[in-house]
Amino acid sequence: MFEKLKAIEDKFNEINEKLMQPEVVNDNSQYAALMKEYKQLEPIINKLNEYKSVKSSYDEASDLLDQGGLDKEFKELVQMQFDEAKQQLPSLEDELKLLLLPKDPNDEKNVIIEIRGGAGGEEAALFAAALYRMYSMYATSKGWQTEVMSENETELGGFKEITFMVSGDGAYSRFKYESGVHRVQRVPETESQGRVHTSTATVAVLPEAEDVELEINEERDIKMEVFRSSGAGGQHINKTSSAVRLIHIPTGTVVECQNERSQFQNREKALKMLKSKLLDEKVRAQENEIASNRRSQVGTGDRSERIRTYNYPEGRISDHRIGLTIYRLEQVLNGNLDEVIDALATADQAAKLASQQSE
Repeated sequence: MFEKLKAIEDKFNEINEKLMQPEVVNDNSQYAALMKEYKQLEPIINKLNEYKSVKSSYDEASDLLDQGGLDKEFKELVQMQFDEAKQQLPSLEDELKLLLLPKDPNDEKNVIIEIRGGAGGEEAALFAAALYRMYSMYATSKGWQTEVMSENETELGGFKEITFMVSGDGAYSRFKYESGVHRVQRVPETESQGRVHTSTATVAVLPEAEDVELEINEERDIKMEVFRSSGAGGQHINKTSSAVRLIHIPTGTVVECQNERSQFQNREKALKMLKSKLLDEKVRAQENEIASNRRSQVGTGDRSERIRTYNYPEGRISDHRIGLTIYRLEQVLNGNLDEVIDALATADQAAKLASQQSE
C-alpha cells in the first residue's frame, strides 16, 4: 500500500509543478486535464499527510518512552501522545485503503433513470410515480437538475413508465445502487376492505454515454420512426408526428421520446437515451465476464432482483442486499435517501476491500 502511496505522491508533486509552468497555464485543455487529475489525487495526499503526522507523533513518543529517564508529569504527557496516535493509526490506514480502491469511471457522470410499473396494475403505476417523486426530491436536495425525457402517464397520475435525466457532478455515484425491483406494501385508495396489497416497479440506472465511448454508425445502425404523441401537451403535440422512436438495428434496442414539441429535439433526446442504454449493456457484458468480482459487490445489481421493500403500514423501508431496515419511510419518500445510499456505498466498499485483500 505504501509503495502505491509513494508513487501517487510523486505523481501529485509532478502535476503540482506542471500547473505552475506558464506554458501549461496558457494551454486551457492541458491545464484542465491536469487540474482534474490533481483534484482526484488531492484527497489521497491530504489523508497521507494526516497519516504521516500521526505516525511521526507515534514514533517520537515511542522513542521517548524507550529512552526512559522522564519525570512523572512529562512521561504522562508522552504516554498520552503515544496512546492517542496508536489509536488513530489503524483507522487512518483503513481510510487510505478505501481511497486507493479503483474508482468507477462512470461515477462523476450524469445519469438516466428509467422507472416502470411492474406487477400490480394501477397501484404499480402509482408506486412508480412515488419513486420518481422521491428521486426528483433527492436530486433537488443535491443541487442537481432533473429533466423528463419520456413518460407514459395513467389517468390516476401514475406512470406505466417514465425516463428522466439527472445532471450533476457525481449523480451516477449515488443513484447507481437503485437498479432493481422495488416492492411496495400498502392499502390502495381503491381498496374498500383495508387489505394490504403488494406491487412492484423496476428501476434501471444508466450512466450518460459520451460519444467517444461508443462507435455508432447512425445512418447504418439506427432506424428512426415518427408517430403522434399520446401524452398531454395541447393541440400541437397531439396533431403532429413529433414523437420519435429509435431502433438500434444490431441489438434491437428501442427508445422513444415524445416530450418535446419538435421532432428534432425528440430525436436528440432519444439518441442520448439510446447511447446510454448501449453503454450500459456494454458495461454489463464486461461485468459478466468477471462474475466472481461482481458477486463480491453491492454495485448495480441484476434488475430482476428484488432489492428493496417499502412497507407503508409499518412506516418501514428494508434494503434486502445489506439487511438494512429503517423506520423513516415518509422521510425517505420525501427525498431523504442519504442514509440508505451511504449504507449501500459503505457495504460496497467493504466488499471490494475484502475482495482485494483475498486476491
